[in-house]
Amino acid sequence: MSRLFGTDGIRGVANTFPVTPDMAMKVGMAIAYLNRKKGHTARIVIGKDTRLSGHMIENALAAGICAMGADALLVGVMPTPGVAFLTLTMRADAGIVISASHNPFEDNGIKIFSRTGYKLPDERELEIEELILSQRLNEFLASPEAIGKAYHIDDARGRYIAFLKNIFPADLSLEGLRIVLDCSNGATYKVAPEVFFELGAEVISLFHEPDGRNINRECGSQHPERLAEEVVRRRADIGLAFDGDGDRVIAVDEKGRVLTGDQIIVICAAAMQRQNRLKNNLVVTTVMSNLGLKVALAERGITHVEANVGDRYVLEEMLAKDAAIGGEDSGHIIFLEHHSTGDGIIAALELLRVMREQGRPLSELGCMQVFPQKLVNITVRHKPEIAGIPQIDAVIKEVERELGNKGRVLVRYSGTQQMCRVMVEGPTVEATESACMKIAEVVKAHLA
Repeated sequence: MSRLFGTDGIRGVANTFPVTPDMAMKVGMAIAYLNRKKGHTARIVIGKDTRLSGHMIENALAAGICAMGADALLVGVMPTPGVAFLTLTMRADAGIVISASHNPFEDNGIKIFSRTGYKLPDERELEIEELILSQRLNEFLASPEAIGKAYHIDDARGRYIAFLKNIFPADLSLEGLRIVLDCSNGATYKVAPEVFFELGAEVISLFHEPDGRNINRECGSQHPERLAEEVVRRRADIGLAFDGDGDRVIAVDEKGRVLTGDQIIVICAAAMQRQNRLKNNLVVTTVMSNLGLKVALAERGITHVEANVGDRYVLEEMLAKDAAIGGEDSGHIIFLEHHSTGDGIIAALELLRVMREQGRPLSELGCMQVFPQKLVNITVRHKPEIAGIPQIDAVIKEVERELGNKGRVLVRYSGTQQMCRVMVEGPTVEATESACMKIAEVVKAHLA
């Protein structure tokens, strides 16, 4: 089992293992060393979100990279998918994102992209980890004359904005639309407003004044309540909430109703099917997707494949089965015809494209009934096999019998936090909440 890497890179509380300056420097050293080639100076892109600890980790990574004779290309505050794009288009050898996504500001992390713009596979992460833990990195330091340099890429944001704007069809415009953006005080706080404004929309920005500590604080894709209020108050056409690193989006229609990632996926997939853009008539989501998504896709004759939770597993299935769209209910959606990773702004542009092409408000595009769902996150001391705890296993089976074919249960650990997630879907709100709390109480009693 990996000591450093979770399901989405390295993550933890800043200034505690494994998110320390010392470890960041070693990560930079390892990535640079593994990209060494004779006669070639490796170049590695580094971007970050707006967390207070981002500067500290950025400098440590750059020091490690330069110590191995590679160059660090610093692009500053940049959404995670922006770093993936820049890594590919600048022909860099790797890209690094300093972010803990939707987590609170105290957390931070390191995500790594290959030169192709895809996140590193498990085997490559293990190679980096083994090199770091071998304690041999200092044996490979560059000679004094071969030490690398750090460069600030001043036009990075403009390059990414141009890329995003070119995704939106040239024969369409956002003119006449009023859009409210919740930038989560995170990495999209400059990029997103500029993209939608330059495409013609009237843009109202919320949570776009990061101070290093307010990223994701009661805002963003996990907290769309304020966004929903503002959409109604401002009589806007749509609201869009991104998470801290910009790879997720949640939408709000003109009536103030929140649309989940699953609902966005169904709307976009149905439109892509009509346009013959839905490769292999296929959509990939995870086991966390709402039952309503399965029903909605089946009604349209769209094939549905489930992957394990985590965008890397969605992507693996998409590549293996040649799918054009896949994603998670959290709003992390991948459009492979445009990008190699999930991008909240791209997902938003695809949703706006459907609105413009059909000439209908967002409230009329909904084509999925959401089954009542309850999710409880429980902080746990450790993560033993759930099926190996008799009391938890028994209560799960009991609830599954009670729900029958009118619901489902999913109990799993978070891959990035010390949490157990209990999710239940059922026929009514009351039955769903009751069933979920029944399991959650047993989980708390044995793991919290």
